[in-house]
Amino acid sequence: MSTIPATVAIPDYLVGTWKADPVHSEIAFSVRHLMISKTRGRFTAHDVTIVTGEDLLDSSVTATIDLASIDTGNATRDDHLRTADYLEVDKYPTMDYRSTGIRRTGDGWVIDGELTLHGVTRQVPLAVEVNGFGTDQWGGQRAGFSATAEINRRDFGIDISVPLDAGGVTVGDKVSISLEIQAVLQK
Repeated sequence: MSTIPATVAIPDYLVGTWKADPVHSEIAFSVRHLMISKTRGRFTAHDVTIVTGEDLLDSSVTATIDLASIDTGNATRDDHLRTADYLEVDKYPTMDYRSTGIRRTGDGWVIDGELTLHGVTRQVPLAVEVNGFGTDQWGGQRAGFSATAEINRRDFGIDISVPLDAGGVTVGDKVSISLEIQAVLQK
């Protein structure tokens, strides 16, 4: 295992292939509801692979999220979100992300990549914070990452619009995405 150049100071950085630990990782979202509050949810089934390269800028990320695993804390709403009105999981069972590059921005990092959702692929940058690298209690290596992004659901063909009598719509267009990933180095 080697380290990245000193010009990129990430303490204890390790080169290798990492898999997200599903018990200690979360892929979550929030969207405006009734124009007055936000509804939050998460996807409980996902497969995330991170490859950290000798040169950090050669690193990559791929993710496949099982859309049927959506959990907003309300089974009726979750069932509706799985229908053709929103995610249409029978036709589009996964949401996929593939990085196309990594760049430094001020104090942080941006992963540029392509998100495929509802049969549509768009460029979606992820603002990333590297939380650290360390040894777990079983002698394995772990790494932690936080990331955020914002998408417009209409850009992905999810364009249901239920107007409110007072103006606005039931569900907002902008969806905030947040990821908390704890990854395990693969042997």
